[in-house]
Amino acid sequence: MKQPTLLTTLKGSLLENFFPAGWDLAKIDRCCSQPPASITDRQKWWHKDFQPVPCDTLADFDMRMGHEIALTIAQAKEAGKQVAFILPVGPMGMYRWVVFFLREWGMDCGHVHGFNMDEWSDAKGNTLPPTNSGAFQYAMEQAFYNPLGKLTVPPKQRHFATKDSLPHYREQIGELRAAGADLVVVFGIGRVFHIAFWEPHFAAEFKTEAEWRRQSHRLGAKLHPLTIEQNAITSFKSRTTLVPTRANTIGPALFLSADKIIGGADGALGRGMAWQGLSLWVTLRYGPSMWIPASFMPTQAGKLFFLKELAGPLVAECN
Repeated sequence: MKQPTLLTTLKGSLLENFFPAGWDLAKIDRCCSQPPASITDRQKWWHKDFQPVPCDTLADFDMRMGHEIALTIAQAKEAGKQVAFILPVGPMGMYRWVVFFLREWGMDCGHVHGFNMDEWSDAKGNTLPPTNSGAFQYAMEQAFYNPLGKLTVPPKQRHFATKDSLPHYREQIGELRAAGADLVVVFGIGRVFHIAFWEPHFAAEFKTEAEWRRQSHRLGAKLHPLTIEQNAITSFKSRTTLVPTRANTIGPALFLSADKIIGGADGALGRGMAWQGLSLWVTLRYGPSMWIPASFMPTQAGKLFFLKELAGPLVAECN
């Protein structure tokens, strides 16, 4: 008799057609069965300058990721260059340290251009007002832009993923890069392995990876149910009814064209519980697939900071 697991009980269940069609669930499971100490073992498809960085505690994670962002801002300033940042809301704890280091160094951010990677929306791309505490613009202003005070990024250089602004990101970032700016993509990893809100099921719409890679954005994107429930837990204090089912988001044409990436996985919940261990392992082990958007991130230069406990072992522990 086979041990009951998702793989052995999926047929005929309510989840039989729930997961994205291109997911190899057995392969996903194999990704998660490796010894925790092997999580940083280099894979052949990784960029030579990609580095996963384990962090012992959440405090270490926040500080080290925040320092990496602040240092990148400072290095651009010292080089006399503009720098474009694609920025996430999640993770968030590192922004306090970005502010701390920049203020300690007296680092003016007049050379920084911020592009928020996504925002909640309706089907037409209309977004939450920036005064709503669930809006990503609100979160960024409270966590990053406002606390910098006089050193902050100029308002005209802050871009948010509204239906009027997002479609211009590719052109605006292209102009900055043509003038010598670097593009830095800061990111988290979703439960369904998304980057921003670029969901895995979008892959079904494209005949080739090349076509998929050309997509710069999407307005009113339909989100996977696992994405809704992830955000109910991480951002809405379990209140699923407040979570929009759609969002505006950047696409692979932007998040896969970075000069440098700075990623973070901090999805531990305490008491041994976690939601992001599988997402981390699959990002690092699955290999590039447009059905697993995060799987492309290790093909770019930069760092992925992660809580060491997310490496597992990913075995059952009843809570």
